[in-house]
Amino acid sequence: MKMNASEAQTAAARVMTRCDALAEISASADELTRVYLSPEHLRANRCVGQWMKAAGMQVWQDAVGNICGRYEAAEAGAPALLLGSHLDTVRNAGRYDGMLGVLSAIEAVQWLHDRQQRLPLAIEIVGFGDEEGTRFGITLLGSRGLTGTWPDSWVTHPDENGITVAQAMAEVGLDSAQIASAARDVKAFVAYLELHIEQGPCLEQEGLALGVVTAINGARRLHCCFTGEAGHAGTVPMTHRKDALAAAAEWMVFIEHTTREQGPQLVATVGTLSCTPGAVNVIPGEVKLSLDVRGPQDEPLASLLATLLAQAEAIALRRGLTFEANEYYRIAATACDPQLQQVLSHAVETVQGRSLSLPGGAGHDAIAIAERWPVGMLFVRNHRGISHHPAESVRADDVACALQACLQAICQIAERE
Repeated sequence: MKMNASEAQTAAARVMTRCDALAEISASADELTRVYLSPEHLRANRCVGQWMKAAGMQVWQDAVGNICGRYEAAEAGAPALLLGSHLDTVRNAGRYDGMLGVLSAIEAVQWLHDRQQRLPLAIEIVGFGDEEGTRFGITLLGSRGLTGTWPDSWVTHPDENGITVAQAMAEVGLDSAQIASAARDVKAFVAYLELHIEQGPCLEQEGLALGVVTAINGARRLHCCFTGEAGHAGTVPMTHRKDALAAAAEWMVFIEHTTREQGPQLVATVGTLSCTPGAVNVIPGEVKLSLDVRGPQDEPLASLLATLLAQAEAIALRRGLTFEANEYYRIAATACDPQLQQVLSHAVETVQGRSLSLPGGAGHDAIAIAERWPVGMLFVRNHRGISHHPAESVRADDVACALQACLQAICQIAERE
């Protein structure tokens, strides 16, 4: 079963229109913001649920606020192939991050439903309620509901207004005591596929619409601090200074140069920097800075981080300063299933002539799902790689290619199982 070019264009146009419709469901008229357990979240769920029903799916909202749909297999009760992404956004978001994956999945089912086709596997689609963590500062609440891995402490976590997760759930008719009922049995699904915009420029640079994800990057985040000695900018000779900012600057250049040498898959970023006392005529005595290091494999990532921290210590020692680093966030790299990568690569080659494999640098719901089921991801070209911003932009032609590749992959996985 294959979706032809004309059918794909029609379906892609509908996806684009529906992305626009969801973008109107926002806490602000001036920008797209839709956070977990907000009135807008529930409105988006209802809207997506209606589209799922129109595609012949049984629809329900689960105990953590995910909107779910099931398109039954040729034999009722068969395990399912899970498709989806998230419906929440960051503040002042673009309209494709997350939503494109959910709506494209619905179109694949719509194509089957229109032709009264049933596969050996059921297809389930989930619009996860929280991937971004915008409201409560904790991420993947929707997908971790499905996997049954919510920490007990999450229900008491407050938002910026002091409203806890449990209170927010109650306000929208959910019961935090029932969270465990959202968890699905490991036998319910054979695999998970997620279509997502590429949050980077690689596909555009290669002139390709689609790429196959090899792994979702692991990440380490650290608070770092160089401590020297403040002094008068006019009276302390250059040879006597213990300038914390100069040390930080030297380290930042080393971070950039060394990470580049490791190849394109490892990245390191100093995103924040603060100087004390922060006066134009005072030598900085203390500099605090952040370090974010990411990569698709844990061992090279750990090796790079060790090299960077060792150099910071060496810089501080040579300059007569001290250096401290405190890791406050760590997530392991998530490898995509090799067999699913092969299936997706073959589908992409069929559609666009060749396939490109690339890592996923941002977090995705697939991170949580991979703890229970094999995962595969397909990236769609996104203009200039801009994401988490209103300038997110995808082409309808690229979405059409994605729909053709996704449907081919879905059918191949179903027949294999």
